Amino acid sequence: MDNEIQIVWTEGLSKAMEKRLEKYFSMHEGQEVPSGLYARIIEEIEKSLIKTTLKYTSGNQLKAAKILGLNRNTLRKKISAITETQTTMDSCGKN
Repeated sequence: MDNEIQIVWTEGLSKAMEKRLEKYFSMHEGQEVPSGLYARIIEEIEKSLIKTTLKYTSGNQLKAAKILGLNRNTLRKKISAITETQTTMDSCGKN
């Protein structure tokens, strides 16, 4: 990836996250913010990253793992965890 493209990509994602977090904190103004924010954000980002990369590779896990810089087995474990979480949320009516 070209250095200039890398900078634009990183700054764009970073700015978008900053704006979203500022909105989140403003919604909780005067209230205690629930704990676990870091884990929730990382989980959501990872889920989107994996799903979008798999879509880009037409479901090819080997290609997706290479793009993501993960071992194929690690990717499979993450996909399994995402699927399990989604199934649990669906059965609880949270989605």
